[in-house]
Amino acid sequence: MPQSRDRSSALEPIRRVSQIREYEPEPVPDDVVDQLLELARWTGSAKNGQPWRFIVVRDKDRLKKIAALRPPINWLAGAPLGIAIVLDGAEPMFDAYDEGRLTERLLTGATLLGYGGGTAWFGGPTHDAEAKRILGIPKDLTARQIVMIGRPKSRSDPRPTGPSRGRKPLSELVSFDRFGEPRR
Repeated sequence: MPQSRDRSSALEPIRRVSQIREYEPEPVPDDVVDQLLELARWTGSAKNGQPWRFIVVRDKDRLKKIAALRPPINWLAGAPLGIAIVLDGAEPMFDAYDEGRLTERLLTGATLLGYGGGTAWFGGPTHDAEAKRILGIPKDLTARQIVMIGRPKSRSDPRPTGPSRGRKPLSELVSFDRFGEPRR
């Protein structure tokens, strides 16, 4: 299985999508936000349920309150904008699937538009409830994360305990016809 990356591939821009945790202070223009929201709106969903709503958060005080929910997400206070994903919560398994698709779309779209994005999970039921309070989200809806958007200042992880970069080789990840079987 080839291990090298073909840099001429049409997929190369998508490979550049990475978690950004440090942003330039410049605001994200409305036209960029509108493009990202339109991209998110057209994301596929389980049974075409489209169980989502979005909250665009530019208010720095509100972002600081969300960042203070737990130390691993304190970096989000430095982003110029966040898009919180709110789900109707009717079908948790489908919502989780749809939320992942939305998140990847927003991160990929931001990268393709010359910005960057990072995902910050609120941290579980207690933190989710507090984030919902901060954002004015009704209790019966689901909100677990916010996707931060801005111009990347750095692509490195500023956290001292952040995960290492890189990917496992395909030979460790892919089987053919049956689990553990190599390509023939």
